[in-house]
Amino acid sequence: MNILITGANGQLGNEMRRVSAGSSDRYIFTDVAELDITDLESVCRMVKENSVDVIVNCAAYTAVDKAEDDEAMAELLNCTAVANLATAAKQQGATLIHVSTDYVFDGNGCRPYTEEQATCPTSVYGRTKRNGEMAAIESGCNYLIFRTAWLYSPFGRNFVKTMRTLTAERPSLKVVFDQVGSPTYAGDLAALIYKIIEERMLDNAGIYHYSNEGVCSWYDFAREICEMSGNECDVQPCHSDEFPSKVARPAYSVLDKTKTKSTFGVSVPHWKVSLAKCIEELKDC
Repeated sequence: MNILITGANGQLGNEMRRVSAGSSDRYIFTDVAELDITDLESVCRMVKENSVDVIVNCAAYTAVDKAEDDEAMAELLNCTAVANLATAAKQQGATLIHVSTDYVFDGNGCRPYTEEQATCPTSVYGRTKRNGEMAAIESGCNYLIFRTAWLYSPFGRNFVKTMRTLTAERPSLKVVFDQVGSPTYAGDLAALIYKIIEERMLDNAGIYHYSNEGVCSWYDFAREICEMSGNECDVQPCHSDEFPSKVARPAYSVLDKTKTKSTFGVSVPHWKVSLAKCIEELKDC
């Protein structure tokens, strides 16, 4: 099969490069320099000329705060581009695997969110990502949408790398404890997507949730990052209102993964196990 990866230079895209290295399928890795996914004609031409069977969309506008003042660009990348990929997939008879976010929910719940629950985004980022989901669904293409949360990896900018740096440089640090969720190692999500492609499980159309097992606050997460990194920073909990933001971030972002585990026959690593793997890799960098 021919598999097109968009956003290949991002966290998930780079992990897709790694997990697919030994595949007998043909992976075509693109980022903005190789393919402008906001240009429908370019997308359709790329998909047709390469006889693409699967599109994995790892591209997104993820600057949550900036999106509040840049809604047009967020909508372009998180919705219009998804519609373009879905249109091309429909025309080619290909499958679109699209990555979405926990921000499609309002975060006011107290039990893990299932795929069937109604969405209610409270931010521009969340709304544009939900619009992208709807664009894929309404296109009529074969789609698999994976909502994830708190994504990190050895690549790019993310919470883990930031906390490793800050806890190494500062004697003390405050991190919010009133926002809880489940971190996601991008390598684990990439491995799931690769498994689905490799084992030809692409006919399971629908929305799925994926994050690592377990629940923690950002404070808990930061403390674990600090300890695993061998740093001696005094990490202290604080309330969200000590860090004013244009965006009301979800207070509860736990995703229920029951459907994903039963459909694809996967076991999901605990967040501490996956964090330890990432930290060890970062130590070797």
